[in-house]
Amino acid sequence: MQFEGIYTPVVTPHNDDHSINEEAFEAIIEDLIGSGVHGLIIAGTTGEYYAQSVEERFHLMALAKQIIGKRLPLIIGTGAIRTEDAITFATEAKRIGADALLVTTPPYAYPTGREIALHALAIDRAANLPVMLYNYPGRMSVNMDEETLDRLGRSANFCAVKESSGDPNRLHMLARDYPHIQLSCGMDDQALEFFAWGARSWVCAGSNFAPEAHLALYRTCAMEGDFNKGRRIMSAMLPLMRVLEQGGKFVQCIKHGVTMRGIDCGPPRRPLQPLNKDDKRELAEVIRTMNKAIALIEGEKS
Repeated sequence: MQFEGIYTPVVTPHNDDHSINEEAFEAIIEDLIGSGVHGLIIAGTTGEYYAQSVEERFHLMALAKQIIGKRLPLIIGTGAIRTEDAITFATEAKRIGADALLVTTPPYAYPTGREIALHALAIDRAANLPVMLYNYPGRMSVNMDEETLDRLGRSANFCAVKESSGDPNRLHMLARDYPHIQLSCGMDDQALEFFAWGARSWVCAGSNFAPEAHLALYRTCAMEGDFNKGRRIMSAMLPLMRVLEQGGKFVQCIKHGVTMRGIDCGPPRRPLQPLNKDDKRELAEVIRTMNKAIALIEGEKS
């Protein structure tokens, strides 16, 4: 499977009682499809999979497939501590007709490179679907190291890696030593660097509420190869990326951004708490400024 373009890890909207708001979920997916993103991910970190029951995760993946149909690729996250649970999510994803899986390192367990590979290979044997690996040591505590990648590279299903370490040396290593594994940007403030090193896809939570900006940077860098213009668009986006990453309020910011776009996303599930008024005001101003700057850049004659 070729991963090309913007892949949005879809938020999970909630009612005030923290139940899932299915009407808003459908509205978000339709808005993303209409905006032109290239694929959707269900049960990513942005979707708060860690705060959902097994039944809720099954229901959301099936509901997403029902809404999307065949209009866009659907990727399902298999995040779980136990390999058996990850296999359960993967096999259900295959049953409902998902196109690919997002396979991450089991959190908290602190596995070795060999153990990560065996975990992923067990999922692969059970589901036999294309896989985008997800390296996120900031939440999982360990990297998918060379031993992991060497073992997994023997299976054609492991066709991409979403790299979210933030380490430029990892980016260089993946691009240079593992060209057979597609490189996908998973660190928003390094998107320009990822595209310069050959990445053809970007998994970006901010595209839930600002797909136009993320698509503009992808088109400019990955499709047109215009890195002078790309640097200007990236400069306009960096203040937003700083706001999203500061203070541990990432999911809350993404959800409020969607609410600002006109689809009420509701609160995050506890232990997370909604943004306060000052945070909301700051986010709104950063988004307005970014959109205005990118519109001017996009409107210029070449």
